[in-house]
Amino acid sequence: MQIIELEPIGILHCNLHNRKDTPKSTSESTAQGIIEINPQYLAGLDGINAGSSILVLFWFDRAPRDVLRVHPRGDKDRPMRGVFATHSPMRPNPIAVSKLRVLRRADNCLTVQGLDAMDNTPVLDIKSSR
Repeated sequence: MQIIELEPIGILHCNLHNRKDTPKSTSESTAQGIIEINPQYLAGLDGINAGSSILVLFWFDRAPRDVLRVHPRGDKDRPMRGVFATHSPMRPNPIAVSKLRVLRRADNCLTVQGLDAMDNTPVLDIKSSR
């Protein structure tokens, strides 16, 4: 099996400090925060400005990685499903994708809205959302 190494390009700063208070999806969220991009990746932000819609790939570093079946959205009234059929943060590789709106850009920091990730979550990548 091939080993894949990832290096975060930045970190999320926000007021969401535990899973209980974190919105379950970006479509339900008005939470705001700042994505701080490491300085060596600053040129990669060219073209991202206030009003941009972006997809952010996060590494949910605090999520369990050994869970393969969950109740969708944590609702025990819903039948268990495989994690690959859900948006659960609990998965073998806890990569999350969030569609966020950029409110402001200042140097290597993006103020974003629509968060469903906690404070100090590593950022793996950013892509334009068309």
